[in-house]
Amino acid sequence: MRLIGRRARLRWLHLIIGGALLIPYFLVGTVLVSLAGGGAGLFSSVPAQLAAFACALPMVAVSGFFPLVRPLCVAAARALCGVPPALFAEGPARTRQARVRTTAWFTLHLGLGGVVSGMTLALTPFAVAVAGLPFSAALRESWQAAAGSDVLVEPWALALAPFAGLAMLVAMALVAAGAGELLARRVPVLLGPTPEDRLAAAERRAADLAVRNRLARELHDSVGHALSAVTLQAGAARRVLDRDPEFVRRALTAIEETTRRTVGELDAVVGLLRRDEEAGSGDPGDEGTAYGEAAYGPGLDALDGLLAHCGVPVAYEREGDPGDPRVVVPVVSREAYRIVQEGLSNVLRHGGGGPSPVRLLIAVRERELEIVMENPVGERPAVVRPGGGRGLPGIAERAALLGGRSEAGPYESTVGTDGTDGSAWRLAVRLPLTGRAEERP
Repeated sequence: MRLIGRRARLRWLHLIIGGALLIPYFLVGTVLVSLAGGGAGLFSSVPAQLAAFACALPMVAVSGFFPLVRPLCVAAARALCGVPPALFAEGPARTRQARVRTTAWFTLHLGLGGVVSGMTLALTPFAVAVAGLPFSAALRESWQAAAGSDVLVEPWALALAPFAGLAMLVAMALVAAGAGELLARRVPVLLGPTPEDRLAAAERRAADLAVRNRLARELHDSVGHALSAVTLQAGAARRVLDRDPEFVRRALTAIEETTRRTVGELDAVVGLLRRDEEAGSGDPGDEGTAYGEAAYGPGLDALDGLLAHCGVPVAYEREGDPGDPRVVVPVVSREAYRIVQEGLSNVLRHGGGGPSPVRLLIAVRERELEIVMENPVGERPAVVRPGGGRGLPGIAERAALLGGRSEAGPYESTVGTDGTDGSAWRLAVRLPLTGRAEERP
């Protein structure tokens, strides 16, 4: 069954394709042999044809060094050799090792393909003719005249002729199956990924995971903050619904603005995910920073809108002009916005919910952007939202990727509106203005 099964037939076809690809090289080889003095009876001389075949193989080997040969070989072998797709390399051969392997495969494929194709074209009609000798007098007469002997018309020869023809066809099938099996076994070695290919694939996967992790972090920060703010505003509006309609109106306006802004950001993130999937790139959005300057999102110039509808009072101080893209590069501005947003989300989740404002300072230093946020520590969370606990690690990760640093923890400070000292939570983040780590004395 292995000689006539679907896999054997496909591999045989693969070898026939190799023989067809060999024809131009073989014709050039015949020209070279003819110029060397073997032109007389070239196509009827077996030694001359073997010499032309031997001249063709070095030319095949040279052709195999072209980078695009590997994708063509992989496409044909993947479709016809019956080898799992995971064993094949992807893309052109760019390293010397990959090109050597590819040319070895190309030479082996075309060499074996030429032999099997020659056998198929020559041996098949010969075997059929031998098997048909007992059944055709005209065939016997022509063979007798060509051989100049009466052996082929002897009764014993005619009795064995069908078996001899069948044996020839079986032998040809065995050779084709063996050659196809040899090629299939050589696939992981010659067409499989080299160590450089595996490293490049691992880097592409790591870059893709980094991009998706970044987008997941954007969703967590944006949507998480919006849910916390909306929950707080809705709860406060519900409690004063009957006695303070003006506050309810302001709360509903804040909810509307927050949800509108968040839906826009959600659409942007989903659009990036779809674009990355359609492009199929392992490194989407990478434009030169530690994790891609094409990261989407608002910057510090949009901070006033965030603070106006965040759901808690904020005393905002700034030094310098953090919203100026000439001072703070866009990637740092975007990450600073997200850090402030996540800090406010933490206040909503864990703050006391009292009247004391959150103190926010954003200062442009000589080489750093400093963000300091302080809020009173209450006895109970203002908003309880499942799935929390990733805010501070996310802030630390954002800062580290830009070459900055962050600190968070309890802090004794004057944060109350009455000017009394009390327990507070302090978040301090420092980011390099260039968005890259710099040497510090």
